[in-house]
Order: sequence, then C-alpha cells, then structure tokens
Amino acid sequence: MPMSARLYVGLMSGTSMDGIDCALARCDERGTTLLATYEHPIPPATKQRIVEISRPGDNEIERMGALDRELGHLFAKATLSLLSKEQVPSTEICAIGSHGQTIRHHPPSSHQPSEQGFTLQIGDPNTIAQSTGITTVADFRRRDIAVGGEGAPLAPAFHAAAFAKAGHTRAIVNIGGIANVSLLHSEGQVLGFDTGPGNTLLDHWINRQLGQAYDKDGQWSAAGSIRPDLLARLLEHDYLSQSGPRSTGKEVFNLAWLDECLADLSSPATPQEVQSTLAEFSAESIARGIAQCEVPVSEVYVCGGGARNSDLMRRLAAKLGTATLETTASLGIEPEWVEAAAFAWLAWRSMAQLAGNIPAVTGAQEEVILGGIYPGARPRTQ
Repeated sequence: MPMSARLYVGLMSGTSMDGIDCALARCDERGTTLLATYEHPIPPATKQRIVEISRPGDNEIERMGALDRELGHLFAKATLSLLSKEQVPSTEICAIGSHGQTIRHHPPSSHQPSEQGFTLQIGDPNTIAQSTGITTVADFRRRDIAVGGEGAPLAPAFHAAAFAKAGHTRAIVNIGGIANVSLLHSEGQVLGFDTGPGNTLLDHWINRQLGQAYDKDGQWSAAGSIRPDLLARLLEHDYLSQSGPRSTGKEVFNLAWLDECLADLSSPATPQEVQSTLAEFSAESIARGIAQCEVPVSEVYVCGGGARNSDLMRRLAAKLGTATLETTASLGIEPEWVEAAAFAWLAWRSMAQLAGNIPAVTGAQEEVILGGIYPGARPRTQ
C-alpha cells in the first residue's frame, strides 16, 4: 500500500479533559475517510494533575516533566486500544498525529510587543513512538508561532479540506472548551479564529455548584433565567472586540475571571442564573464571531462537544438569522470526532511535507510544515 494511502491515527485531548479522542482515518490527496473512533478515559488523578499544572504553582518543571511522560504513556495506550478494538496491526499505521494536552497558551497577540508569545502542549511524543512502535507527529502549534502566528486554531485547514463546497459559504463552528469558527468562503478563501468560551465556563461552573462534569443537554441552563447585567459584563471582555487572527484559552476565560464579573453585580445571581447566562454568553460570542467575518453565511455546521448541548444549539440558532444550523454529521463526520480526524490529517500533511497552517487564520508570515516527527521503528543493529 503506498504511503499516501496508508492509515493515520489522530489523538485529541481538549480543554474539557473528558477523554482522549482517537480517530483512525485514511488520508491522502483525495481526502480523509474516518474509519473508526474510540474514546480513552483519563483517570481522575491525572485530570487533577493537568488542572494543577495548568496554573502557576510551585515546582512546575518537576511536575510537568513527570506529567509529560505520564500522558505520553496514556496517549500510547489509547492508540493501542483503538487498534486492538479494530484489529488493525500497528504496521498499517503510517503515523500518529498527537495534539497533546495544552497547559499554557499565550500567543503573541496576548503579549506586549517586546515579549515572546508561546504555547505548550505535553504528552511526550518520544514515549508514544517508543511504546507503540509507530512514527508520531506532535508539537503542531509551535512552528506556526515561530513564523509569527498564533499557533491556533489549526482545525480550519482541515475544515476547508473536508467540508468546503464550491458555491457555498459555510461556517464550521467547533464548540469545545474554547469555541472557534472557520469561514469557508464560496470562492475558496478560508478565515478562522477562536471566538471565546464554548463549554469551559459552563463545565467548570456546574462542577463547582453541582459536582457534575458537564450540563447534559444543557438541561440546567435551559431551566434558568438570564441575568442581563451579568451578560453585559461578560460581553465587555476585550478579547471579543479584537479583529484579525486571534486565539485564546482557559488562561483568559476561567472561573477566576467569572468570579470577578459576579463580584461587580449589584445583587447576587443564583447559580442557575449564572449557568443560563453563561450559555447565552457562549452563543452570543460565537454568533458575533461569525458576524465579524462580514460575509453572508448561509450554512453553519457545529462540531465538538457543544453540538450535543441542546440548549446551546437552540440559543445559537436564534442568533443566526436565516442561516441554517446543523452538525457536521450532515457533512459525513460526527461532531465528536472532527478534531481527532483533523490531527490524523495534519499528521499526513507533515509526513507528506505539506504545509498545515493557513496564514490568514493564524496570522503566520508564511505557510509551514507543522509538527516534529518522531520515528517509531526501532533502529537496526549492525
């Protein structure tokens, strides 16, 4: 089987840390076909270590180094579990594309001109390659930053390859912890950027209040009332008025910031009012992001975990005017697996020595091949 037609595995663990999404895909010049999927659990103790290392603290280098190796083993186990489930030998896999676990994202736009922007994802690719015997491509974001980009979002390039259709202007909205939009213009141009929070504030707030990992189907937010004063305060965030390529993360939109907003209210909001307002905030910031593209959008397709939040989808639909709203299932890929499929595709791009970024999206000075390649085959002895 020629290399361009071999199989790739994409691994994605996002801000919500609800599991490692694994996608087995066939990627070549003709397109990407998703063949199988698997979600590997992240142990609660590991999740807690990720949360702790994601914020400033003591002994960071020691803790990060250990967690880097731990996640490398976990990503390798996830890959091997997928291949075992599908009875696919590892020798059939050309490469693994591993996004890694983001623990810091401070792109150039978030810094003063004299400071260096950076991004950091962990999940040691050396460990993944050694444990699986499969070549691993990782550290996708930092090459884009090296040429002046934001390092994110990277998914728009895949969205364009997988979902664009001549004569149709579409928006692909990924609602993960952070939401991002890819505008696929009918004439071929691609724009994209992070719009702001997707699920991250909703998940953290319900976890704090009710001990639940997420608001299933948006039931709690749907039954609450919006606090207009809180919504107005949230929408004042400077990030939402930025233009051009931009990206953000939980360093910006988190419970500490939400607590500051709540403290500014003239009267306390109930926990359920906060949840309802956060859902409205996510929907409004996504809709504003689409509107900022200043191109009439007739079709909006949602992927990511937020696609399964009925309340969030209802709120977003109400803000889109005449544009239709569906999930990417209508385009052939179930919404939960789009990002993992994207990193299988990005691994193929890297192995084929093809650029993986879009400068108009990330703000990079040029197209570049993304990621470092870590060979999986053990060296022969003489």
